[in-house]
Amino acid sequence: MTRTLIICEKPDAARRLAEALADRLPPARKRHGLRYFELSAADGIIVVCPVLGHLYTVDARGSRSRREYPVWDFEWKPKYQVERGFERQEGLLRAIHELAQKADRFIDACDYDIEGSVIGYMTLKYACGGADIKAGRMRFSTLTKSDLKEAYINASAQLDHNLVQAGICRHEIDWLYGVNLSRALTESARKSSGEYLNISTGRVQGPTLKFVTEREVQISTHVPIPYWTITAQADIDERTVPLEYSKKRLEKKIEAEDVAANTRNRTGRVERIEERHVSIKPPPPFDLSELQSESYRHLHLGPSQTLRILERLYLQALISYPRTGSQKLPASIGYEAILKGLQKSAGYRDLVSELLSQPVLRPVEGGKADPAHPAVYPTGRLPRRLSTIESRVYDLVVRRFMAAFAPAAERAIQRATVTVSGRYVFYLRGSATVCPGWMRFYQPYGVVSETSIPHLREGQEILFKEVSAVQHFSAPPPRYNPGSLLRMMEHNGIGTKATRSGIIDLLYKRGYVAGEAMRPTLLATKVIEVLEKYCPKIVDVSFTRDLEVKMDRIEAGEATHDGVLSEAVKQLRPVMERLKSDEEMLGRDLRIAVRQLVMEKSMIKVPCPSCGLALRVVRSAKTRKRFIECSGSSTHQCRFTLPLPQLGRLEPLEKFCERCGFQLFATWRWGKRPLVSCPKCYVEGLRRTKSN
Repeated sequence: MTRTLIICEKPDAARRLAEALADRLPPARKRHGLRYFELSAADGIIVVCPVLGHLYTVDARGSRSRREYPVWDFEWKPKYQVERGFERQEGLLRAIHELAQKADRFIDACDYDIEGSVIGYMTLKYACGGADIKAGRMRFSTLTKSDLKEAYINASAQLDHNLVQAGICRHEIDWLYGVNLSRALTESARKSSGEYLNISTGRVQGPTLKFVTEREVQISTHVPIPYWTITAQADIDERTVPLEYSKKRLEKKIEAEDVAANTRNRTGRVERIEERHVSIKPPPPFDLSELQSESYRHLHLGPSQTLRILERLYLQALISYPRTGSQKLPASIGYEAILKGLQKSAGYRDLVSELLSQPVLRPVEGGKADPAHPAVYPTGRLPRRLSTIESRVYDLVVRRFMAAFAPAAERAIQRATVTVSGRYVFYLRGSATVCPGWMRFYQPYGVVSETSIPHLREGQEILFKEVSAVQHFSAPPPRYNPGSLLRMMEHNGIGTKATRSGIIDLLYKRGYVAGEAMRPTLLATKVIEVLEKYCPKIVDVSFTRDLEVKMDRIEAGEATHDGVLSEAVKQLRPVMERLKSDEEMLGRDLRIAVRQLVMEKSMIKVPCPSCGLALRVVRSAKTRKRFIECSGSSTHQCRFTLPLPQLGRLEPLEKFCERCGFQLFATWRWGKRPLVSCPKCYVEGLRRTKSN
């Protein structure tokens, strides 16, 4: 009897696949901490197990110092051997290896994209004893039973090797660039400043940070240029109506004051009334980038937060695979079946009924295509329990999907031309929705402003009551926010749809940017200055984009892994040679910024309750324990201290204790929720316990 081992990327995906193939969910089994499913099928025994993401990662060959650079010799290793916090994966790998020894057929059912293909390939190759050679591949875009059954029946006889090699090459190049460049910056700064701070950069991170610092330079060097606008109001049918002067900007004050003086309290004549109707097509279905942008615009969710929510919705089989670059909805997804599923929801019932009454269901599509997956769409399954924010993201996906099938909207654009003294031309503008079309399906996200104008006739005279010349100054470009920076990365072709949001998160984590309107820190500015001085190619967008194109050619079968990797190493070697030789100067350039950031990270945002001086987080040189102390301790002015948790990653929060007002801290430990605590209340609690 054939024994098939199916590798899935996540536990929820494994559970849904097992349930689809068995028609009912079989009981979970457990081996070395791995929960998996075993079921009987017509073609034998099927074992479905999850791998919980990447089990293998790139690392330097052998046991070398983490401070040593440059590093050119690397290999793939189990992740638990390389990174802290992944010790649990040792048991998972042992369990997968034991299950593989009993199997004679293997299928990769990880997410069908570059990352999923690499995860499946590495697991099959190393944990399953070289099973990648004989493994098949399942391809699906939703976790519905019908799609999973069809994907199993139509599984290909071999893996998608071009996609695998493209993914492996991307990981290896990113590791070479990230590790070598980051170690060069970190070690140079450490030797010069005596402070350790993880200063990272990379193939995509560097150019992305440069977008932010360049924008800050544009803002700081912007010279405000004065200009004037004309604001005018007229009385029409007992209504005060604003009018727009024909020239939106006037460069000279004397010209603006001349217009205001010669039209104020004068009579204007309606010369012409125009009305035109415009048809507005529905927006295309969502690809990931557009969905993240809309989520930021309407729901104020960052790109990474949106992606995490989308992944949860996907694992609940509520939407299709979210990491897609497509704006296409092929007929094979079953438009009518999806809409009939949505029709069962009271919130969508009437709108769906309208769509189903159309003679033909044909969606509007955008220009972007993705060979792996269609645009993001709802599966038609109704959610049972979602959080408020999950419900809003799900609603955004559903309404965008419905809007794609709705008719175009029609808007009436009106303009009345009014002249004063035959010289000065003003416009009275209005717009109204004649037929809402798709906008009604996309509400509240597709709302447009409505502006009515009074009933007018040509030749009618109206009195201009208030006319003013208002001075303005040209504004600098706005700072990037996570949504606009994501669009900038996509526009310049750097990063992938799956990695861009993570790069933006990393800029915050490394202390390079602060605030929703992304302001670069001194360290960010210095890092970009240093990179432009010593290795300008690394922060050059065109260099990064060219590498992306080459890796895409591997996926298309037009280039090889070895060829692209060899060329990337050839370009990086001279860069690392210069950084190594200029290490001392590099460190001096970074020293001040590093010391400032280390000091800022250690400072507490509440004053010392004993003397009012600043508090800071320090670590004892003798015991290596961390604690809070008063900055006055260095001059013996104050001896105030508070203990801190010693295990886990400590993070000061932008929140304060409701009881005593002291700053709260979060302690992060692997596999557990963060523990939020108040150090001051903790000590007071100990004192009360002791006194009792």
